[in-house]
Amino acid sequence: MKLSSYLKDSTISNGLPAMVYTDEEFWIKECETVFADNWVFVGFAHELKNLGDVLPISVAGKPILLVKNRNSNIVAFHNVCRHRCLKLVDQPKNVGKIIRCPYHSWTYDLDGSLIASPHFGGTNNHQPNGFVPSNNGLESVRIKVWHDWIFINLSKKAPQFEKYASTLIKQLEGVNLEKVYPVATLEFGEIFTNWKFLIENFIEPYHVQFVHKKTTSQPLKDHYTIVDGMCYGSGVNLSKEDASSGNLSVSSRYLSLFPNFIVGTYFPGQLGVYLNQPIGSGRTNQKRIIYTTEDHDLTKTEIENQKNLWWKVHKEDHEICERLQLGRASPVSIQGGLLSPHWEKSVRAFQKIVVKSVMKYSKTKKENIYV
Repeated sequence: MKLSSYLKDSTISNGLPAMVYTDEEFWIKECETVFADNWVFVGFAHELKNLGDVLPISVAGKPILLVKNRNSNIVAFHNVCRHRCLKLVDQPKNVGKIIRCPYHSWTYDLDGSLIASPHFGGTNNHQPNGFVPSNNGLESVRIKVWHDWIFINLSKKAPQFEKYASTLIKQLEGVNLEKVYPVATLEFGEIFTNWKFLIENFIEPYHVQFVHKKTTSQPLKDHYTIVDGMCYGSGVNLSKEDASSGNLSVSSRYLSLFPNFIVGTYFPGQLGVYLNQPIGSGRTNQKRIIYTTEDHDLTKTEIENQKNLWWKVHKEDHEICERLQLGRASPVSIQGGLLSPHWEKSVRAFQKIVVKSVMKYSKTKKENIYV
C-alpha cells in the first residue's frame, strides 16, 4: 500500500504501516525531510552556561556542534573541520576561546571564523595563494533558543520559529515561561523503539488509565485531544485534584511541537520537557528536565518525589513503546493496526504530517512507491 493512501480519512483509520518504524531507508528519508525541513528540538540552554562551553550532538545522523560564544549566545555549526572534514568535538566540554582541530590544528573562534591554518601552503606558509580564510569558517546552522530550549533547522527552509510554533505558544499562554527554571534531570538513555512511538504515546490519552493505573489518577472520561497546527497532544481536566498525593492526580496537558519537542504542564507551576533524539529506525535517546516557576519553589524532598514519580511513569511508557516496536515484526502490523476515531485524533494528525513530509522527498527523488 502506498503511503499516500494513509492520508485518506475514513471513520476508522489505519495507523502507519510497520515499515515506517523499522525500515532504515525510510529513516534516511525522514532525516532528509522531517529532521531537515522543520525546527528540531536538540538541547537545553542551561547546559551551556559558560563562554566556551560546547555540546556535540547528532541530528538526523549529522554531527552538529552547539557553542556558547563570546556574546553569551548559543550558536550552532556543522561539527566538522573545513580542512579534511574531521569531526571536531566528540564530547561536551569547555574549549576556552578557540575550537582547535586535533588533526592538523586548524583553529576557529567561538563564532566559527577560521583564525589559524598552520603550514597549509608549506612550512611557515599559512595562507597560500588562492586560499581565503574568511571563506573557510565553520558552516553555521540555523538556530533558535526559545526560553531554555534549543531548536535547529538544517535546511533553513522552515518559517520563522515564532510562526512555526505559534499554536504551541498559544497553548502555553497560561504558563509564565520567563520564570521557569530546571530543578531535576532524568537521563533515560537509549530506548529500543522508533522515535514516533514515543511521540504518539505521549500525545494520546487512551492508554493512561490502563498503563499508568498505579502512577496516575486521571480517569479517561476527563481527557480530551488537541490538534492545533503543528501542535498535537491531549489534556485532562479534573474536578477534584490532589497535588500532595504520591501519584499524578492533577489537571494536566501533554503537548508536542512537530517533530520531536514535547512538554507537559502538571502540578501548579511545574513543567516537564522531553528531549527525544532519534539515532536510527529502532533506537531513541531520551531525557527529561523537570521545571518549576519562581513562585512555586520545591523542597529537596518534593523534587526527589517528583523524580521518582516520573521515572516510574516513563518506564511504564518505555515498556509499551518497546513492545510496539517488537510488534512490527509481525505480518499483522503491515497495515498499521487501527486508530481510535475519538482518543487518537492527535496521533492521526501527527502521522499525516510525517507522511506528507516524506512524500516531498519521494517526489523529489521520483520514488513512486512512497507516493
